[in-house]
Amino acid sequence: MCNSNFVFVLDASRKPLTPCSPGMARSLLKARKAKVFRIYPFTIILHKEVQATPKPLTLKLDPGSKVTGIALLKDTLLIWIAELTHRGQAIQDALLSRRQLRQDRRNRQTRYRKARFLNRTRPEGWLAPSLQHRVETILTWINRLDKLAPIGSVVQELVKFDLQLMQNAEISGVEYQQGELQGYEVREYLLEVFNRQCVYCGAKDVPLEIEHVDPRSRGGSDRVSNLVLACHPCNQAKGNQDIKDFLSGKPDLLKRVLTQVKAPLKDATALNATRWALLRALKKTGLPVSTGSGGRTKFNRTRLNLPKTHCFDAACVGETPELTALTEQRLLIAAKGHGTRQMCGTDKYGPPTRHRSRVQVHKGFQTGDIVKATVTTGKKIGFYIGRVLCRASGSFDIATKTGRVTGISHKYCKPIHKKDGYAYGFSTGSFTAAQAAWGFSSLR
Repeated sequence: MCNSNFVFVLDASRKPLTPCSPGMARSLLKARKAKVFRIYPFTIILHKEVQATPKPLTLKLDPGSKVTGIALLKDTLLIWIAELTHRGQAIQDALLSRRQLRQDRRNRQTRYRKARFLNRTRPEGWLAPSLQHRVETILTWINRLDKLAPIGSVVQELVKFDLQLMQNAEISGVEYQQGELQGYEVREYLLEVFNRQCVYCGAKDVPLEIEHVDPRSRGGSDRVSNLVLACHPCNQAKGNQDIKDFLSGKPDLLKRVLTQVKAPLKDATALNATRWALLRALKKTGLPVSTGSGGRTKFNRTRLNLPKTHCFDAACVGETPELTALTEQRLLIAAKGHGTRQMCGTDKYGPPTRHRSRVQVHKGFQTGDIVKATVTTGKKIGFYIGRVLCRASGSFDIATKTGRVTGISHKYCKPIHKKDGYAYGFSTGSFTAAQAAWGFSSLR
């Protein structure tokens, strides 16, 4: 078994060829028959054109709410795996912060952007930005891989979660059709469940308030499984604390409250909302698309005795009669976004604090690029690799694995990987062809 992912190969006309092993890539680089084309994912480009037609590969996906597994197969050989981490919650938090800042400016009657009301029609199939991000990020990487490898088909795990059955496996009949809130308002439902008393202090015959177990400021939802009843003093005392911190000195009470509320179904809901949108987007790529169920994925993974990870789940999606895992090391991809278009920076209360320049590229570099710098003179003599922080003066900072190095001239910097909105890493400590070529292990 090879610890590292296979290496993508392009010919001189940038036609994708069958990926090769890391050893073969090293040999081609040493013989100067190829050069490095891209670091993440590691790709080499040959100095000549190849007339042969490569055999199509199969790309398999295991979409998740937080992490999506990606696997590339050549027949039954697993040659490349990756895990893509989404930033759905970060998008939701950013939109919430922006809305709060705008509302605050309106209340203070200062310069602001007027609220929009009933002037937009959502198209059919509209998804919230945090959900649409998941679809578009997966699609971005499919298009990238399609330019680097001869992908012939795509297989997606099409999961459907029954949220009521997840909460109560024995529900059936009329109870299943009506649901748990049939005939109840949310408040009346909570009063019935919690015996019309505060869950924290047990107070009765006092005004009770609806309280979020997982605070909304920390990503908690408004679903009934995240709501309890609390008196005003307890609600104010808890604030936006995690319930485990708030009841850290009362383990018995904490256990009782947690058993009364149900596990959040936020991730399952996100998958339900995006699965068909992703399938439609995949079909628009022009590649043959097929689907497989979650039960079949688990059956294949158990039968093949593979570990429970997102990427190996992806490899087991759909028809998987046999599977030879040639790689254990997976590329870790984390979506970080492309920054912000906000021209006026604000503090946490909303007032402006600084102005952002429209010019983002300085001396051919942009903040976030991965560079290597060989400093030959001055106090900073040495070799540095990391993400660069650019300034118009040409004096850059480089964030390396050991710390931040300041005051490096742009003249010493050489780009390795341009900023593309993602951070990268590897799941194991073994060296890949990319690491051997550039002399570093991983960069996030």
